[in-house]
This record gives sequence, structure tokens and C-alpha cells, in this order.
Amino acid sequence: MQEGSGILKEGFLVKKGHVVHNWKARWFVLLQDRLLYYKLVGGKKEASPKGTILLDCCTITCPCLEFENRPLVIKLNTKSNTEYFLDSCSREERDAWAMDITGAIHAGNPVQVQQLHLMKNSFKLPSNISLNHIVDKMHDNSSGVKLMPNTEQGNMYKESFTGAALVDWLISNQFSASRLEAVTLASVLMEENFTKPVGARSVEAMRNGDLAEQFLDDSTALYTFAESYKKKVSSKEELHLNILELSGTIVKQGFLIKQGHKRKNWKVRRFVLRADPAFLHYYDPTKEDNRPVGGFSLRGCLVSALEDNGVPTGELQAFQKSELL
Repeated sequence: MQEGSGILKEGFLVKKGHVVHNWKARWFVLLQDRLLYYKLVGGKKEASPKGTILLDCCTITCPCLEFENRPLVIKLNTKSNTEYFLDSCSREERDAWAMDITGAIHAGNPVQVQQLHLMKNSFKLPSNISLNHIVDKMHDNSSGVKLMPNTEQGNMYKESFTGAALVDWLISNQFSASRLEAVTLASVLMEENFTKPVGARSVEAMRNGDLAEQFLDDSTALYTFAESYKKKVSSKEELHLNILELSGTIVKQGFLIKQGHKRKNWKVRRFVLRADPAFLHYYDPTKEDNRPVGGFSLRGCLVSALEDNGVPTGELQAFQKSELL
């Protein structure tokens, strides 16, 4: 099947290699029965796909938490029992890809497609859930919720996790069947003093009386275990970055192709746009280090839209000036 009007979705994902187990950014094109991926050379998509993932009888796992430093992975297991691991730039982008791929897999069965949409908006909290059992699992050193240093508004919370990470973990460990159910379960854990919010966003949400809105399924809302709350203001030396740069609100994030300053070659980078203060940072998606490899202040920046340089259609979208300043 050739590309054309049958394209359901396209964009960058970071794929784990089968022979050499490194991670490479690829341009993916979702069709009705397969997922194509392309290599980029000189900022241009090659004419022929690098590989094809057949979706017939394929199973999908999302979230896939097999990689400690990559919480946004989708796992595909094909009919031939070949596993593919695809990393996304954000939780929203990962979930959008997972839903579209799942829809393509079940396209021949409209009943299953309808059940998928119902599952997104349904909620049923199992009556036999043991909160103590869940918390014990959350504390497990090898398979529990990963505690990491996270920064918000100039403060670093050394042992914390994001709301989105806990929701992913609850679903991956089959304590919840949907994100809505996982959010409510996470709210119950907070009410029972197993976890607590840290940082302005999560603390403010906690003050809301509605159980469904107390816990935020968000990658910027921070939480920790109630008995291990640690907070301190970090120095620039500890983060190797000016903490002010990373304290702004995330406005947008995604993959873009960036031209190097010295070698003038093109590489895929994950960009994160922040406001108040306005900064644009970029990360190497092939590395597991979650620190930016570069960035700059947007104060006084002039933003121009350039002609298409061969970058795949749909990805070459300049940030609007109003978003940056």
C-alpha cells in the first residue's frame, strides 16, 4: 500500500533499534493496515520507508513502563511476535498515537472501536482494591513508581513524581482500566495520606472539594509519598542550569528538526516552550538524560517562517510570535 489519502496520522516518534538497541528519531506514517517509518537525511525524509509494521493481529501496550527513563513509550507486538518500542514527546502525543493505532488495528470491527471510545469516558472503581497493596507496589525499588528530582517555580523536589507518571503506573500495573479511573484512584491515595501534593499546581488542585479534580493527570503537577517529603531550593551548580530558565509554565512541546550551528547538519530534537519567563529549550530524544542540550531566552527574539526545506509536511510549523513572547 502506498502513501496518499489513506494517511491517518504522521509525525516524529523515537524508535528503539532491533540489532543495535539505541534510540533513533524516525518519521512515522500511519495507514489503515500498517505503520511506516522513514529515515531522515539532511533534514529530508527519504523516498522509501526504512521499515514497515503490519498492524494485522498487532497488540499495543500503552503506557509501557519497561524503560525507567522513558515514561512515554508505546509497545507494539506484531503477529510475528516482533516487539517495537516507540517513544513520544509528551503524554498527550503518546496517547493520541496509541488511540489512532488502536483504531487502525480494530478498524474492521466497529464494535471494538465503539468500546474504545466508551472506555475513554467510563469509570468504575473496583470494590476489592487494597490501597495498602497498591502502596507497597508503588514503593518497590525495581517496578514501583520512580522518584525523580523535579523542578517547579525555582524549587526542586528531590524525590517526587508527576501526576501523569502515577496514572501511567496504575494503568500499566492493571490497578485501573482507564485514565479517569486511575485519576480517581490517585485521589483516594491522596485522601488516605499515602501520597501528598508538592508544588503550587498540585497543592492548589488539592484544595478543590471535587474528588475528580483533586489529582491532576499532568506532567507538570508534582506529588510524593507522604512520609518522604523533601524540598529544597537548588543552586545553579546542582542543576547545571540557571533554575530560572526551567521555572516557566510549559506552553508547548514537540519534535522539530534543528540545524546545527557548526556542522550545519539537521537533527531531530524535542523542544519545550516555556512562558514567564519565556525560554525555548531542546533535548536529544535519543538520550535518556532528561536535561536540555541547549536553549535560549525568547525576550527580543524575531520569529520568521521559512519556506519548506524538505522537512516532512505537517512538522514544519514555526512557532507563532504571540506564543513565544
